[in-house]
Amino acid sequence: MEATQQKAAEQSLPQQVPARSGGRKARKGRGPEETARFFLAKEGSSPQKPELGEEAQTESDALIKAFQQKAGVIYVVTAFRAEAEIQGGSPVLVKRPLTK
Repeated sequence: MEATQQKAAEQSLPQQVPARSGGRKARKGRGPEETARFFLAKEGSSPQKPELGEEAQTESDALIKAFQQKAGVIYVVTAFRAEAEIQGGSPVLVKRPLTK
């Protein structure tokens, strides 16, 4: 009898759903085949006309070098190739990541 009372009590309680912080969607991480490249901003570069300067090996290296520079800006570049695939008889454009 206690088991049936416990089941009834569990069913009447609302289920808890984890809260989402903010209204934004979670950002997808880079897949294993995607390769991001990190560049320092070239002298005289601006957000309206970005120019890539020296490439850093890692994001950490880029951040350190950018902090030491006057501009302090880094650019992250991920390259993709546009390809067509046939899905259900119709062509669909997809992006394929390029490797370094």
